[in-house]
Amino acid sequence: MTSENEIGFDLRNIVSCARCGLRYDWRRSPSSSLKMTYCGSLCEKADLGFTIEGVLRTTRAVPLAEAA
Repeated sequence: MTSENEIGFDLRNIVSCARCGLRYDWRRSPSSSLKMTYCGSLCEKADLGFTIEGVLRTTRAVPLAEAA
């Protein structure tokens, strides 16, 4: 028995969101960093208070070498 149904939908790619419990295909999640944890950036932000994508895009106002 395989985990594919009649229309070729592979159930091995379905996970539940850690925040809302929604079942989703992790390969289609918009969040590239936590796509196997949250269904989208709204749940990620609501659970963590920020999004990993936002943290990765931020820049320092003062370079670290100058701050010391």
